[in-house]
Amino acid sequence: MTTASDTPVLDTLTAMAVDSVERCGLSPDMLLLARVAALAASDAPPISYAAHIDPALETGVTADQVQDVLVAIAPVVGTARVMTAAGNIAKALGIAIAVTDAEVGGRR
Repeated sequence: MTTASDTPVLDTLTAMAVDSVERCGLSPDMLLLARVAALAASDAPPISYAAHIDPALETGVTADQVQDVLVAIAPVVGTARVMTAAGNIAKALGIAIAVTDAEVGGRR
């Protein structure tokens, strides 16, 4: 298999995300909240949440809304998955903060 890119996996994931947004009738904030719920239900690692942090913040999603989503899905996905998701979201936020701090520090 030959690819025209050095990042074929990332390119594929990006194309899938763009296609999903174009085909979905949800508002951007609701789409991202639905994705957070899906990530929690699938026991996703922190890096998966990190990919959604900036877009969520840009659409105006708040920490309270993310918390509400976790509360709403807890009876369906279970307490262990919700607790893991909460921890992974916190780790993702730490990653996002560290990257932002590094970028700001590098610009000085």
